[in-house]
Amino acid sequence: MGEILFLAHRIPFPPDRGDKIRSHNLFKALARLAPVHLGCFADDAADHACEQEMAALAASHILLDRGKSLPIAGLQALAKRQPLSLTAFHDRRMAGWVNKVLRSRPIETIFVFSGQMAQYVPEDFRGRLIVDLVDVDSAKFEAYGARGSGFRGWMERREGRLLRAEEARIAWRADRTLLVSKAEAALFAARLDEAMPGRSTCRVEAVGNGIDSVLFDPARTLPEPRLAVKEGAGGPRIVFTGQMDYAPNIAAVERAITRILPRIRARLPRASLHVVGRNPPPSLLSRHGRDGIHVWGRVEDIRPWLAAADMALVPLEIARGVQNKVLEAMGMELPVVLSPGAATGIEAEHGRHFFVAESDEALANAVVLLAEDPQSARAMGLAAREWILAHASWQAALASLPRMIGLQTENLIDAA
Repeated sequence: MGEILFLAHRIPFPPDRGDKIRSHNLFKALARLAPVHLGCFADDAADHACEQEMAALAASHILLDRGKSLPIAGLQALAKRQPLSLTAFHDRRMAGWVNKVLRSRPIETIFVFSGQMAQYVPEDFRGRLIVDLVDVDSAKFEAYGARGSGFRGWMERREGRLLRAEEARIAWRADRTLLVSKAEAALFAARLDEAMPGRSTCRVEAVGNGIDSVLFDPARTLPEPRLAVKEGAGGPRIVFTGQMDYAPNIAAVERAITRILPRIRARLPRASLHVVGRNPPPSLLSRHGRDGIHVWGRVEDIRPWLAAADMALVPLEIARGVQNKVLEAMGMELPVVLSPGAATGIEAEHGRHFFVAESDEALANAVVLLAEDPQSARAMGLAAREWILAHASWQAALASLPRMIGLQTENLIDAA
């Protein structure tokens, strides 16, 4: 068995946000199968604090600070006629390290996590190339651009157009291109049909997300005291979790605050919304403590907050792939009220495992109905966890990984 080069746009430690949870489990699973050399970037000091843990699993590694400012990356993107996503992650040190590893080690497989890192694969590499795009990023930026205006809207439309061409180039080059859900894989394949004749030679597959159902178990988790104390009769305590400097999450919370929560509080005056996740912008922080809104920011462990909540609300309007926040809430036996976009790729049953609604009014009504019928809410939470145990473990999600890298047997991988 040859060795593997794993390239990720963020260090896959700690697994505390959607993309890092997926890359973390992929990296650990691959490291059980063969020596893995890991090249990745750090966003902050907390990432560097995880380097020792990462080094213990990697055959070798490089962890670089991604210090390039957005304006500089933007100017480079305009000058080179490239997507900003590529120039933001271009670093000569990473390219040099990749070339050194390929020259000195018997690398059979390069596993690229996120399309930004495909730029480091040399054109003359003749081994196996697997690229996990996770989501169709070009479609996401096209959606941003359609909603935006002025220079930012123009840049987002440009990014969508150039990324679409880059995604086609990657798929043509790769032995396998992975997406996070069947729906995302079908969308990507359809866009390839339009962008690149001969797409039938490209292999596009879905590899879903999972969660650690032992870790996300309400029976093993004490509720967060700050949230566990009810604010008064009438509740409920509604939670939204996620990376809060991510535009779709910000838009979802703003929607919840301005359009959904007022409808809920008109019928349940003590209802409260709790936003839990790192780096909330000032526009959200300024709402903390007003009108039932609480913005908690970064927390060490999301599970106690889920354990203390009555339900989760996920009203995403722009969503790509499978939402880990939904899987985690379901694993913690929370009833989840969510938009159709947030439910994409999760093949659970509406009305049994979660409640899907599209309009602000319908989302608010669903929250109120569950709050007023605790027995039904409890049954939905229990059914949600049962679905997670049966369908959304990392072991099941990554069962095909040995085959992808050329092993003859499909050993089940304990990637918890």
